[in-house]
Amino acid sequence: MFFHEISQILTFFIFSVFLSTIILFLSYRLSYYNPNVEKVSAYECGFNPYEDARNSFDVRFYLVAILFILFDLEAVYFFPWCVSFSFLNANTIWGVLDFIVELIVGLIYAWCVGALNWE
Repeated sequence: MFFHEISQILTFFIFSVFLSTIILFLSYRLSYYNPNVEKVSAYECGFNPYEDARNSFDVRFYLVAILFILFDLEAVYFFPWCVSFSFLNANTIWGVLDFIVELIVGLIYAWCVGALNWE
């Protein structure tokens, strides 16, 4: 039984490595390479950069970006819970409600500290 499960996983792994190798090889082999001055410039948008690339960003930018990723990824956990809500037992529902409370407390804390203000 165990060997059968491992052999299926190994088969899928070998197939995925084989398929990705073929796709990578064909993308290099069949692609049309035509460089010109505009394409190989530092930016393809058509204008040169204004300042040095080593300038630092404001810390609030990173904080807002991390908070966005955090709350966006936590929202993804609600979809399986909503789909299977009728099949859940009481312990699971209390666990999800605990997760929601912790998420709301984290949002209130970020709001009260002023992490979401961009002034």
